[in-house]
Amino acid sequence: MDSLFYQSDIYMYFVLPLLIFLARILDVSIGTIRIILISKGKKILVPLLGFFEVLIWILAISRIVQNLDNPLCYLAYAGGFAAGNYIGLIIEERLALGMLLIRIITQKDATCLIKSLQQNGYGTTCLEASGAKEKVHIIYTVIKRLELMKVAPIINEFNPNAFYSIEDLRFVSHGIFPLRSKHPGMNIHPLRRWRKGK
Repeated sequence: MDSLFYQSDIYMYFVLPLLIFLARILDVSIGTIRIILISKGKKILVPLLGFFEVLIWILAISRIVQNLDNPLCYLAYAGGFAAGNYIGLIIEERLALGMLLIRIITQKDATCLIKSLQQNGYGTTCLEASGAKEKVHIIYTVIKRLELMKVAPIINEFNPNAFYSIEDLRFVSHGIFPLRSKHPGMNIHPLRRWRKGK
């Protein structure tokens, strides 16, 4: 019965292409995340993800080789590759891995912005510099990528026209980051402790 099913049209033209499609989504998604983790220096996770990525790819390509006369397998393979790239990027965005350096340049007095960032637990470094027309303030802050959606509104509230750039950081030794208390009712001032960056 099993051999008859594997030779049937349902398996050859529906089940097999679907399996190849799903396998390709899985291995390409893993590969996308693996490449991102390489840039962040994750030495333990990268080889593990690479192992499963190649294992799944071998299983998928072996099915293709065994069914070279089935055009749906080719379409499933290519479609899974395209979808895997998209899904991998979505997963990476959801995970929000790593640290970011935000560089804010504003012509306004930066005292209020610095105070607001510090009140929310973010460390800041401020410099005065010469812009194209006048003096400007440059504020640096290092945040976890997960916190970007919280920091951007603070900047825009201070000055919607402020220029800021965002850079990925591979490694951070120490810094000031918001503390997450296990007890929501407890208020610990975020600048009273240093947390090691990860």
